[in-house]
Parts: sequence; C-alpha cells; structure tokens
Amino acid sequence: MEATDPNSGIPFEQMGMRTSDHTRHRRRPMRLPGYDYSRPGAYFVTLCTHRKIPLFGRVEDGRMVLNAAGRVAERCWLDIPGHFPQVRLDQYVVMPNHLHGILWIVRGTRAQREPVGANNHSPLQGNGMSRARGTSKTVGSVVRGFKIGVTKWFRQNTNIRTVWQRNYYEHVIRNDQSLQQIREYIRDNPIRWDLDPENPNALSKVGKEKVQGMGEDDFPGDHFR
Repeated sequence: MEATDPNSGIPFEQMGMRTSDHTRHRRRPMRLPGYDYSRPGAYFVTLCTHRKIPLFGRVEDGRMVLNAAGRVAERCWLDIPGHFPQVRLDQYVVMPNHLHGILWIVRGTRAQREPVGANNHSPLQGNGMSRARGTSKTVGSVVRGFKIGVTKWFRQNTNIRTVWQRNYYEHVIRNDQSLQQIREYIRDNPIRWDLDPENPNALSKVGKEKVQGMGEDDFPGDHFR
C-alpha cells in the first residue's frame, strides 16, 4: 500500500519524498519541488535560537513568561503585517528558545500588485525589520525580515551577536484538520515544555517520544529551510 501524508492524503512520492525520507530523515534540507512559497495559503513555521539557547524567557507552571527579549520577539512577530501587507497572522507562541507561528499569505493586497526589485533590501522604519533580498512576497522573506528585526535589537542592547539558527522549519498546511491540529499544538506548547524536544532539559527520552508525535518534526511535509 502506498504511503501517504495523513493530513492531505497525498502520496509521499508525489510530494518529492520517499517513505524512507519521511521516517528516517525528517529534517533533510529540501522543499516541495516546484512549490511557489508566495502562493496564498497557510504556512506553519518554527524558528529556533542559535544553539537552542533560552533567550526569550522561561516557562513557569505551564505558562510562558517573556523577558525583555521575548517581548521584542513577540512585538516583531505582531508587526509582520505592517511590513508585509500580504501576510496575516494566526496562532503563535514565543518559547524560551524557539517560536512557532502560522502565517497566511493572502490575495488582493496593494503589496502584491506592486513590482518588487530583485535586490529590495532597504530597512523598514520602526523595529528595524527589513524586507529580505529577492521577492518580498515569499514565506522565506517574511521569516528573514522578522529575524533581522529581532537580531538588530539584540545587537543594540546586548553582547549577543548570533540570535537564530541559520535555517527554519516550515510546513504547508493543506486542510482544516491539519490547521486545527497545528493551532492546538502551538497553544499547548508551554504546557508540554517539560517534554518538548526543543527543551534541552526535557524530562526523559521516553517523554520526548510521547510528545514528538505532535511535534513539528512529525507534520509530514516539513522542510528544513
């Protein structure tokens, strides 16, 4: 029987993945062949800090307590639509060493009708967020712009120079069932922090395995960008 993505029902082969790739190399650096990451739709992204250092605060009693840097990261995330008008935000959470969020690329905005130059990298006003090189309409450019804004604050206010891992994780959300599952996962992230695979102090390997089935690594179609 052909292995399929349980969220979409699409065979892994059609997604450009062999079954062995999905089960043994879930974080292999690849993207959906020919997929246009500026096309309208919902995207689940995860950004981790450099070396998984807890820069943004701590979890207490199942609730995330943001420090000053965490509040800046949250503000930069909420500011994204002001810099990228084709983007709408959905569920998100800032965790001690990573951020989960759902981004919607929408149609019919002025920004999508305006031509964008190949080297549009001028800083935006306010929090220092910048439009990334290349088209400003893709998920990748939105993520890079967000990272730039947070990194600028760190470099101006701390001795930390490298804030983020170079890459990030993304997942194309294909149906309502997957969307609701991911929203729930994001919402419950602080509650499950003691067992979170991103937590360097997670309770145990067994605990990690129990929650990993709901982790970002286990949403078929994830790509390490």
